[in-house]
Amino acid sequence: MTKKWLKIIAATGVARAKAISLNMVRNWRKTIVVIGVACAMVVSLLCLIFFNYASSPIDFVYREVTVEIPRGISFDKTANILEEAGLLRHKKGFYLLAFVTGASKHIQAGEYDLRSSMSPMTVLERLVKGKVKEYPVFIPEGFTLLRIATRLENQGLADRDLFISLASDSRLLSSLGIEGESAEGYLFPDTHTLNKSMGEEVIIRFMVRQFRKVMTPGMLERADELGLTEDEVVTLASIIEKEGGPKEEKLLVSAVFHNRLKKGMRLQSDPTVIYDIEDFDGNLRKTDLQRKTPYNTYRIQGLPPGPICNPGREAIEAALYPAPVNFLYFVSKNNGSHHFSSNLMDHNRAVLKYQIKRRE
Repeated sequence: MTKKWLKIIAATGVARAKAISLNMVRNWRKTIVVIGVACAMVVSLLCLIFFNYASSPIDFVYREVTVEIPRGISFDKTANILEEAGLLRHKKGFYLLAFVTGASKHIQAGEYDLRSSMSPMTVLERLVKGKVKEYPVFIPEGFTLLRIATRLENQGLADRDLFISLASDSRLLSSLGIEGESAEGYLFPDTHTLNKSMGEEVIIRFMVRQFRKVMTPGMLERADELGLTEDEVVTLASIIEKEGGPKEEKLLVSAVFHNRLKKGMRLQSDPTVIYDIEDFDGNLRKTDLQRKTPYNTYRIQGLPPGPICNPGREAIEAALYPAPVNFLYFVSKNNGSHHFSSNLMDHNRAVLKYQIKRRE
């Protein structure tokens, strides 16, 4: 066989080899494309299933459930709480959803009102944003620290003894700018929206912050004009609050106390005596008025050492802006109002009319 034929045969083999190689490449490309399309379809299907799980109602049977997520627990325990409450289907899917959204590390403690009609995504969003169950708590004007603590405990929002203890904590009081020995007087009475995740200290801070909104810089300037500290204003306002009466009478009660303080007279206010009586039974006795205690304004000169309740806005304003009258006495008319007098003789007549004859 000549060299010419050998070259022809060799060229033909190379050509065939190239053709086979090209066919194999084309086949591999087709296979890869098919596999890629199949994978994309599978991934899309899985994503669709996952999205459907994340956005669909947990249960089509409507139920409202309240769950409490304690502070400091793991995401696994949070998921267990939801599962036990019937608010979790497909636990692994929920874990994946939390991982993808980064929610697992940002769950906030608290009490939550959830519904079975919510989607897993909605539940997670609520837990992350801390949309906890809220309670409107009505604190009337004139409530003492003790009564506030009791009401909060009755509503499951605070431990009574811990609340009272923290309200006298010097560190906390200093951070709140309170000069007295207690937060008594600074827990502003109102309808407050609270939740169980707040805790005692946060609630105290919240209520004092509401007080600061009422006690404006202008009021503090007025207190300075009167020669009173903020604590003395609050103390006087608390006595005015406890003496009762409509707004107009609060201004007159305030005038009586201001006039007495200027003249060096004792305030002789029954509510201050009552404040220092443990388990007061509603009957103020002569022996109570004779007890020498820091709050008995029948025995001490000037104001007591601190507020006797938590006054409202009207009482605070009355303490700062008393009526321009010369009254020195007042007595209850037993109908929610008072009779005011400028001298002892008129006062004694009023006492005879509204108190002694009434009892007789």
